[in-house]
Amino acid sequence: MSDYKNFIGLGVAGNFALHLEQAGESADFKDVITEDPNGPKGMFPFYVPAREGQLGIYPISSESIILPQETCNVQPEPEVALLCDLEYDPSGNVTSIIPKFFGAYNDCSLRKEGAAKISHKKNWGSASKGLASTLIPIDSFEKGGVMESYRIASFLRREGMLMRYGEDVELTGYSFFYGKLIEWMKNQINAQVDFGPLEPIREYLRDAQYPKQAIISIGATRYTHFGETNFLQEGDEVIVVVYDNNKHCMNPILSMANRNAFESEGISALVQKVVRG
Repeated sequence: MSDYKNFIGLGVAGNFALHLEQAGESADFKDVITEDPNGPKGMFPFYVPAREGQLGIYPISSESIILPQETCNVQPEPEVALLCDLEYDPSGNVTSIIPKFFGAYNDCSLRKEGAAKISHKKNWGSASKGLASTLIPIDSFEKGGVMESYRIASFLRREGMLMRYGEDVELTGYSFFYGKLIEWMKNQINAQVDFGPLEPIREYLRDAQYPKQAIISIGATRYTHFGETNFLQEGDEVIVVVYDNNKHCMNPILSMANRNAFESEGISALVQKVVRG
């Protein structure tokens, strides 16, 4: 998947209740003060076009997750990504974030203590992230729009057995969503400083010569007990499904996941094989 090499990749941390606690990352944000204690904690980069170093490696795949060379627990993070247009003022501040498409996303992460920045756990090389090849157009990113009826589910197939990995939840269950999320992201991008686990996103946009488009993952959902306590192994298969609850319900989605055959209408599905690097 090379269509998005000119998009900057950004993520939202802590936008679904209890995920950070389940992932063992809440302590990373102990010194980060937010206006809304129930809201997200910050944004992080996972890919910056033409940047030197790790963040400049294109990490997105729709087919595989390549495990890192280092010995480290690796955990899928099922969530939704927005493909957005960005607009700037003459000073380089982001003035508009316009979501155009959404789809299933895997913000796969390293679980290691002592990482100075969120981004240090997010991009360890090619195929360390996942984005569905089928994306869904957004008519309007607001209440009553297309995303209102969508849910997200995730599974892990291991040795022929399919297990639920994340809870099945509605997209409107995100702490910040629609206009509230857009305004928060604009402020965060323009004002976030290099502090604790966070980085100055505005500087990264400047260094990338102000990209006009972004992939923004808006936060990982909660795990099941199995998901919280099981990490990736070679041969596993990660499945993230974003589906229209007006057209599909949980049991047919589970059946499709069992067959590895997903209908196209009202579904964005990501299926990634886990391989050794």
